[in-house]
Amino acid sequence: MRVGFIGLGSQGGPMARRIVEAGYPTTLWARRPASLEPFADTAAKVAGSPAELAATSDLVCLCVVGDADVEEVVTGDNGVLAGLAAGGVIAVHSTVHPNTCRQLAVTAAAQNVSVLDAPVSGGGPAAADGRLLVMVGGDDEAVQRCRPVFETYADPVVHLGGLGSGQVTKLLNNLLFTANLGTAATALALGEALGVSAERLAEVVSRGSANSFALNSIQGSGGTLDRLAGLAGALLQKDVRLVADLAERAAAAPGAVLDAADAALALMKHPR
Repeated sequence: MRVGFIGLGSQGGPMARRIVEAGYPTTLWARRPASLEPFADTAAKVAGSPAELAATSDLVCLCVVGDADVEEVVTGDNGVLAGLAAGGVIAVHSTVHPNTCRQLAVTAAAQNVSVLDAPVSGGGPAAADGRLLVMVGGDDEAVQRCRPVFETYADPVVHLGGLGSGQVTKLLNNLLFTANLGTAATALALGEALGVSAERLAEVVSRGSANSFALNSIQGSGGTLDRLAGLAGALLQKDVRLVADLAERAAAAPGAVLDAADAALALMKHPR
């Protein structure tokens, strides 16, 4: 399978390198030439546009930032759909609204192109080690065709169901993570108020039944949400907004998890 990769940032770059190193014929495109420099020592080719990249690819992986970026790269002038042949697949690794992927699939279907939503979790180090978590939604046959490529940088690759289910799952994961950040940070602050240092409390809790990835993230960032807010506040705000919109459209009550996530966003000064 010939692979095209767009979005060579801190997570996408290591993902693309794993594909190249696995021996797949790979073509890259980036808005910023600097993003391509780390691949100068590889067999990867560089395209002049997304359409040119797609013309030499069977699978195009996107790891760009948001919904507008996905739409522009795929459907814009010289976008992926301008070059991808019938039978091709687009995998959206970005975390976006499920409806963005569904609407994209309708447009792509007119050219007999499949779309998979395949958001990832784990970050650049996990991608470099081949242990990202990939959450896939879409057609069974297309998922099976693309699975060997995904497995170059991911373990596990989980097929969750129809198109959009991967994005829903990733958004729910991020909603719960945001909520956990808020509850962990306020528990540490309460400990301080009651005479137990946040550092010592975190040491104990991290070995107990209340341990969480969020708590360890706070502990590794100086014991407060300040650093995490700068690194991830805006992205978590975006994801909580998306899942709140999904719940409202489905007339589903999100309950305490959204309340806790909203409290965490307020603490990070990124209110929904």
